[in-house]
Amino acid sequence: MLLRLALAVSLVLAALTPASAATPWWEPVARPAPDSQINVTGEPFKGTDGQGRVRGFVDAHNHLMTNEGFGGRLICGAAFSEKGVADALKDCPEHHPAGLGAIFEAIVTGDFDGHDPVGWPTFKDWPSYTTVSHQQNYYAWLERAWRGGQRVLVQDLTSNATLCIIHPFKDRSCDEMASVRLQAQRTYELQAFIDKMFGGPGKGWFRIVTSAEQARDVVTQGKLAVVLGIETSELFGCRTFLDIPLCNKDSIDRGLDEMYALGVRSAFLCHKFDNALCGVRFDSGTQGGVINAGQFLRTGQWWQTEVCKGPQQDNPIGTVGPNALIPASAVAPQYDPAKRCNVRGLTSLGEYAVQGMMKRHMMIEIDHMSVKAAGRTLELAAQKNYPGIVSSHSWMDAQWTEKVYQLGGFVAGYENDPGTYVAQAAAYEPLRRKYDVAIGFGSDYNGVGSHPAPQTGVTYPFRSYPDGPLVDRQRTGERVWDINVDGGAHVGLLPDWVEKVRQLGGDQLVQDMLGGAESYLRTWSSTQRWRS
Repeated sequence: MLLRLALAVSLVLAALTPASAATPWWEPVARPAPDSQINVTGEPFKGTDGQGRVRGFVDAHNHLMTNEGFGGRLICGAAFSEKGVADALKDCPEHHPAGLGAIFEAIVTGDFDGHDPVGWPTFKDWPSYTTVSHQQNYYAWLERAWRGGQRVLVQDLTSNATLCIIHPFKDRSCDEMASVRLQAQRTYELQAFIDKMFGGPGKGWFRIVTSAEQARDVVTQGKLAVVLGIETSELFGCRTFLDIPLCNKDSIDRGLDEMYALGVRSAFLCHKFDNALCGVRFDSGTQGGVINAGQFLRTGQWWQTEVCKGPQQDNPIGTVGPNALIPASAVAPQYDPAKRCNVRGLTSLGEYAVQGMMKRHMMIEIDHMSVKAAGRTLELAAQKNYPGIVSSHSWMDAQWTEKVYQLGGFVAGYENDPGTYVAQAAAYEPLRRKYDVAIGFGSDYNGVGSHPAPQTGVTYPFRSYPDGPLVDRQRTGERVWDINVDGGAHVGLLPDWVEKVRQLGGDQLVQDMLGGAESYLRTWSSTQRWRS
């Protein structure tokens, strides 16, 4: 019976997506038409070297499904759509006319003059390296990054209840964990969408993995291993108000068990606002002032500072000026520049959550933790010889780097301006040599962050690494993107960014980056093997 059923299923799949002997394994047997071009020519590398090591770039921090978060209307456009590219890459109706309704983008970027809101097929003004409200992770652009050498992607499920509440447009609940569940579901749906193009279940290049062994097998096949993570401000509903925690140990255990069952294997305990688990590393500048106002609205308390106890410091806090988010009677404190550290560290509930993540062999993200919280997390990990510590996008004090490496953890730099990335990589090269580790990057696409400005000197076509495929300018619809003109406008331009990094940092740095997949999987493997 099972044999007949399997035969029937295989015949149906063959009828839906007939395979062609002439179709290379890395090309789909049927792609929606019309669609974006990939503009990468040649076979992606696969297999291992003589020592059993895999190769590939690691994007340790990305947000494929942010359009489903923040109430569902903050990011316009989707990573994919069964209806095709014209549906996926369309703008929010409130952005019309002339982009003047993009209130959030105007506040964050300071661009109050609007923009052309049309996506497919013209894409006159978006996505761009400055956008914070348009899709930058369309699946075909991600496919280009994979074809250009990326082999591990951490897909962080994200949202923020406060931003959702104050954003005037939304079509769903602001509950962060409800959004996390939906984004996980959409990520699995994206995997099925790509599988269908490549001939059926398991055939596509986008593979969600739940163990280091699965990931290594996927990378060995030349495909992209996708790890689910979480980056929210109220993990498991662990909000605090007037210093009263609104969660308990039972809710933490239930949340960890549920997320693990969903396939999540890494998480941040806090992000942007202090919560019942830990204090955060502050934001600076205008954005820092806005986030501190949000902190006050959500927690009933402003950020509080103290003199740092060691060489590590939190970021200076941005000034909270006149702000429509807060009542006129609420006056933000004046901060002493000599007091750079958040008074709030890892709470007792936070320590329980760290121990719960260790028990489940999950990777603990320490970016966005305050110096006190990160320091205590590292102490707990050191006491247990726990290797599963990750800094994925340059949001910890860099002086913790050696401590992370000593434990067996993994560090990735933010996808900064190429010159900044190269300088940071050079500064920590001696530590990488000492601990025999490689380096990754965190692109943070659709994470309301900045991306590299236009570059100079990248000549098309180029090899994405010395023996890699040929990469040309990326075309979607009527628009052609060129990193010399457009900077890091979307995830598909990561190979172009790596080429500029290579020009500035040399071939050896790119080889270190290609070792990122192996280093990340070593950390994950050690985390799985760990015994208390």
